[in-house]
Amino acid sequence: MQYKFKIMLLENKQVAIVGGGPGGLTLARLLQLKGVNVKVYERDLNKHARVQGSPLDLHDESGLKAIAEAGLLGEFKANYMVGADRETITNELGEIFYSDHEGKPEENFGHEHFRPEIDRGVLRKILLDSLQPETVVWDSHLVSMTVVGDGWRLEFRDGKTAYADLVIAADGANSKIRPYITDIKPFYSGVLMLEGNVYDAENKVPKVHALLGGGKIMAFGNEKNLLMGQKGNGEVGFYASFKVDEQWTKDSGLNYSDNAEVLAWFKKEYAEWSDFWCELFENAETPFIPRPIYCMPLDQNWEAKPNVTMLGDAAHVMPPFAGEGVNMAMLDALELCECLSTNAYGSFQEAIAIYETNMRKRAAIMAKESLDNGELMHSKHALSNMVSFFNGASH
Repeated sequence: MQYKFKIMLLENKQVAIVGGGPGGLTLARLLQLKGVNVKVYERDLNKHARVQGSPLDLHDESGLKAIAEAGLLGEFKANYMVGADRETITNELGEIFYSDHEGKPEENFGHEHFRPEIDRGVLRKILLDSLQPETVVWDSHLVSMTVVGDGWRLEFRDGKTAYADLVIAADGANSKIRPYITDIKPFYSGVLMLEGNVYDAENKVPKVHALLGGGKIMAFGNEKNLLMGQKGNGEVGFYASFKVDEQWTKDSGLNYSDNAEVLAWFKKEYAEWSDFWCELFENAETPFIPRPIYCMPLDQNWEAKPNVTMLGDAAHVMPPFAGEGVNMAMLDALELCECLSTNAYGSFQEAIAIYETNMRKRAAIMAKESLDNGELMHSKHALSNMVSFFNGASH
């Protein structure tokens, strides 16, 4: 006989998740499996809104663990990008110093170093399709929140409002909800990544596409990087990654919508780099997007609130140099769901305090690793350091 799991804290409560990224949608799925009333408020116009960004590599102990708990591992396995986790490391001339394309098994689920890649849009669709109809309220751009009794009234840009007993911020690094929890701000890591994207890469950037081989490339030279990877639909995403002042985006004077201008910048700033890479800048869709990389203080702390908490980048934005951002967000979702749906805690505040303490500790370790990797990757000896690192990880 099936006994419905009794959820004392969340019984007859309305939960609002603000933000429909991987973390927010994973939490919504996990809560619905427990019978919780949950709405996701997402500012995108609808589910077909374009999902930008590079693919996500999920890790066994975090992102994949959450996917398995959500009952979606079969869907994930049917939709991940086989071979997209394969890595090539080159110097600034495009000469290969490391490649695992030959020796890496295509599917190795359960192995600690297997980090299968999935297109962001595909992962979002898997999660959306797993939710009850009308769970996601699209075109909901949160403006502010007001305390109402023991809960919150959420106010949206279009004038609509909604009530929730518990609000969870899953709205990213520029979270509108985080200031209701703490005034701690992220710091600039010293690295900026200029993002580009090429459609129909096989025809538009044939040399780079051939070297990629459906996987990823990390190119190192002169304390600068080019990082790129295969995306869904034949696209290639790439980042020029370099150390620069925080004001660079304002001061550079670059027209990010002009391929020729950005290419001229690349040739000047990456002067020692081969023309091999130029096809990326010539053929990228515009505009290019400058992304200054931020990180939350590793020692951040605050007192838990009784009816609002956060996960993912809203809680602990970190550099992308350990591939941990989305994995931490999905693990946050899993641990928060567990804290809220156990009968061990007498109040939301107690459950949230336990979750946030563990989340901060865990995220600080990963953020430190991400910062350290960023230093390593933009150092004078980045190429030899990274080749040694990957040779060690693959044995």
